[in-house]
Amino acid sequence: MSERADDDPPDAAPSARSRRYLDAARRAREGRLKIYLGPAAGVGKTYRMLQEAHELKRRGVDVVIGYVETHARAETEALVHGLEQVPLRTIHYRGLDLRELDVDAVVKRAPKVVLVDELAHTNAPGSARRRRFEDALALLRAGIDVIGALNVQHLESLNDVVHRATGTRVRETVPDSFLKRADEIVDVDLPPADLLARLRAGKVYDRERATWALANFFKPENLTVLRELALREVAESLERSAAPRSREADTAVGRLMVCLSSRSPRTRQLLRHASRMAGRLNTHWFAVYVRTPSEAPDRIDATTRRIVADAADLARELGAEVMVVESPDPVAGILDFAASHGVRDIVIGASSASGWRAWLRRTVPERLVREAAGYDVHILGADEPRRTSTSTDLTAHSPPSGDSNESLHARGGRA
Repeated sequence: MSERADDDPPDAAPSARSRRYLDAARRAREGRLKIYLGPAAGVGKTYRMLQEAHELKRRGVDVVIGYVETHARAETEALVHGLEQVPLRTIHYRGLDLRELDVDAVVKRAPKVVLVDELAHTNAPGSARRRRFEDALALLRAGIDVIGALNVQHLESLNDVVHRATGTRVRETVPDSFLKRADEIVDVDLPPADLLARLRAGKVYDRERATWALANFFKPENLTVLRELALREVAESLERSAAPRSREADTAVGRLMVCLSSRSPRTRQLLRHASRMAGRLNTHWFAVYVRTPSEAPDRIDATTRRIVADAADLARELGAEVMVVESPDPVAGILDFAASHGVRDIVIGASSASGWRAWLRRTVPERLVREAAGYDVHILGADEPRRTSTSTDLTAHSPPSGDSNESLHARGGRA
């Protein structure tokens, strides 16, 4: 078996120690990130952000507005007054004048702190960066502290969870790695009854949009789920900051790996699920692609290469370390990697194979369950009907999961 980080030559990847040093040095030069996280629109994230800006200004801190969306809410608009707004950039697109955060103007102004709202927003075509959270990262790299706001349903790893819980597929997402980059996360909460009252009173959306929201996304049961997700994110961030672990400590408690496949139709779900697990375990995780001789670069088509590359990109966004393992046998490659990297939990998608191979239980997931003695193997199944649970938990120490209704857990070696 041979392995490497992505497709770089082995000697191109820095050692774990040098990576930690470079990461620490980079973070020391960058600005600090604070995120106001809420379960839904209208709970008061922007309001709280503006309140903090006024408090900072009273204390003599140089703070400006980079972009704030008031949604014409009177109480929010009142807090904009008295704060400096860096002029927005106007982009002309298909006869429209679109206003976007002007990163260059903020960097030139060089404040200590800048407010950046709606972090999941997709920028207008022609912008330097595709998404607003990328603008925020550019400001952090320039040494400027960023205070931003985000709804929990926009977190990439929660995309499938939110879809199952609410029936709505969120299209604009922020990678988990961005949220984990935050130095501080503040939960902005509001009981569902209070939020619905604000919605009916026209304090969140206009009448037409509020009517649609009440009939669809803003249902009490949906808001309850979103509140729980937001609270869990904040709790996990506090745990990470209170007890940061080195990679050596990760090895002692056990890391997590997810197995990538060029044939699986559920790769994105698999990666999101693994990201949630790694967050709950507060451990480093790997996304591993075992490349057999039949999938050598000169033997697969462009579509397959694109599938693998897209999976690797998403895995990085979610915070995984992507590795490519060369092995004639996928199961042997997976187990060799797990043994050499301190892995305890192995996440893999259920096989779609049929016929004699499935009947004889010779698929990769089935073989892993039989051969992975000493590991916890988590098999992600197909999408289940909304709000139904088919989870069977056979592990002794796997943490409770808000999205575990997709997976079947099995202790390796006990098929």
